[in-house]
Amino acid sequence: ETDAIIHVLRCFDDDNIVREGGASVNPVEDKEVIDTELQLKDLETVESQLQKQSKIAAIGNNKDAKVAVAVLEAYKQVLEQGKNARTVEFESKEEQHYAHDLFLLTAKPVLYVCNVDEASAKNGNKYSEQIAEIAKSEGAEMLVIAAKTEEDIASLETYEDKQMFLEELGLEESGVNRLIKKAYSLLNLETFITAGEMEVKAWTYHKGWKAPQCAGVIHTDFEKGFIRAEVIKYDDYIQYGSEAAVREAGKLSIEGKEYVVQDGDIMHFRFNV
Repeated sequence: ETDAIIHVLRCFDDDNIVREGGASVNPVEDKEVIDTELQLKDLETVESQLQKQSKIAAIGNNKDAKVAVAVLEAYKQVLEQGKNARTVEFESKEEQHYAHDLFLLTAKPVLYVCNVDEASAKNGNKYSEQIAEIAKSEGAEMLVIAAKTEEDIASLETYEDKQMFLEELGLEESGVNRLIKKAYSLLNLETFITAGEMEVKAWTYHKGWKAPQCAGVIHTDFEKGFIRAEVIKYDDYIQYGSEAAVREAGKLSIEGKEYVVQDGDIMHFRFNV
């Protein structure tokens, strides 16, 4: 049921940490081992469904079953070649819908996280470069993080101490923050903000959604009875310091049903049901 897979790969040398099999560090091989395991699981799913759908298609000339068989056979072919299901593309909406509902593991988008030593936290190393090449060829996302460094950052109490530590390493932000951003990008997600007297809250939505759809993230009634949205741009709020100041500067905009919400928008929805 997961939306994406984050695959963490060891990309550092340490004689005190033994790799399975006792061999030297080999992130490419580690990746391929996991790929194979996931592919075998997907092949099991596909073969089971193919047997079932083939019978249905043969008995009643069922159109939906024929679509299913076409999708399953396409997946079976690539999986048997040791390739991931995400390499298969379907043209018709019927095929795409059925393919999505299979929830195949190797059809999900993947983010490779290269766990490197502290010295390589900024620019990576020879191991992470190997994974970068693979990620590029697969159209996947890739990120370099030093997990030990992240542990040290998490142990610091103040924001100032954390920033100072990052600057010493030549990093602009923590790996955790970069991981969150990469994951959002991978899933085509963005965030809008609501701010009231009681709380400020961030809401996740799919990039390209319009104001009523985003209102529905908060409550379905907001979408059904949507009238308009009052929008403040994040940078304007930071510049002017308050909603009242933004209003005075004429920077608050009134948007209708066709407004495409932007990442970081601060929104107040008007609705009536």
